[in-house]
Amino acid sequence: MNKSSNDKIGLNEIMKRAQEMQKKLQDIQKQVAEMEVTGQSGGGVVKIVMTGQHYAKKVTLDPNLLKEEKSIIEDLIAAAINDATDKIERNLRDKMGGLAGIKLPEGLGDLPK
Repeated sequence: MNKSSNDKIGLNEIMKRAQEMQKKLQDIQKQVAEMEVTGQSGGGVVKIVMTGQHYAKKVTLDPNLLKEEKSIIEDLIAAAINDATDKIERNLRDKMGGLAGIKLPEGLGDLPK
């Protein structure tokens, strides 16, 4: 089967775009790994600083919170962790949305007729 020069150009273009997408994905992964977010709960009485890799770096508790019941403190810590995790995930989704800007060659995504 003979491949036309158009097929070769199309394949080269596909490979180029795939490499661009891979590079952007690596950049996003690096940005997320270096990211830090602060999750909060109880109006800021609990703050958790977390990296993009979901590691808690710092926990801050308002001193007045220590007068509360243990179960309340535990719930507020869990809520702050969840807030930080949600922020990381939203940030990642926003960054990944940028990958949609890479257009595939015309006709590549078309369904067969």
